[in-house]
Amino acid sequence: MDSTYEDLKRGETGAWLSIVAYIVLSAVKLLIGAWTNSEALSADGLNNATDIVASLAVLIGLKISRKPPDENHRYGHFRAETVAALVASFIMFAVGLQVLYKSFTTFRAPSMESPDLIAAWTSLFCAAAIYLVYMYNIRLAKKINSQAMVAAAQDNRSDAFVSIGAFVGIVGSQFGLPWLDPLTALIVGIIICKTAWDIFRDSTHALTDGFDEEELKQIEGSIRDIDGVEQIIDIKARVHGSTKLVDVTIGVDHQLNVSESHEITEHIEKRMLEMYNISHIHIHIEPFGLPA
Repeated sequence: MDSTYEDLKRGETGAWLSIVAYIVLSAVKLLIGAWTNSEALSADGLNNATDIVASLAVLIGLKISRKPPDENHRYGHFRAETVAALVASFIMFAVGLQVLYKSFTTFRAPSMESPDLIAAWTSLFCAAAIYLVYMYNIRLAKKINSQAMVAAAQDNRSDAFVSIGAFVGIVGSQFGLPWLDPLTALIVGIIICKTAWDIFRDSTHALTDGFDEEELKQIEGSIRDIDGVEQIIDIKARVHGSTKLVDVTIGVDHQLNVSESHEITEHIEKRMLEMYNISHIHIHIEPFGLPA
């Protein structure tokens, strides 16, 4: 349990890195986007502004998640980061819809003046910068096994692709296609809304105790293969922030004593930790093979 809290604290480093990067990049994009009259770059800047909120939500969630269990939260506060991500998805939806509305209006009556190429080079530079942030965060996420940081890293990567798209749109507008810039902004708005939907879907799935069916089948198979496990009577799992909780009822030989049955549960706990990094598993034992 102590290692889980320590990992959450280490995850805050990645969240702070994302926040600082997004503050700088959004300011640069919005300023140069306004100066060069680039709808695509401005939309990308607004996208990064929402990412500041999302990264703040991850940071706050990680901090609250590190609070120890209390009388009202016996399982700890690990779901705080999931709730924070859900709030961030609503904010991203709002900004995404605003970008869509503005870019659609401009697309219907595009300016005949193409943005300066400095807007394109700004997009390309920012894409490279945020991709470096992604590489750091995805390595950190895998190292500490944090789903919140994995989501943050995926957001970093999608932002790099959005900036590359803005670069393509701005360069294309230099070749007599001024409508390509607002069209790219329209696509950016769609990507913002898509990212918000993905975060909303994953957050609500976790908060309603949803769990991946294929992963649950793999866990069930691993438990069934353990010597002494005669039957899997029931198994269920749920995501609790960056941790996973598993409840399983197994059948063991009814002639085993308490010590022998307990040894089987220890083997299950060890395998779950080694194979799936699951340290929270509740095992209930039922007698198997009782004479009718």
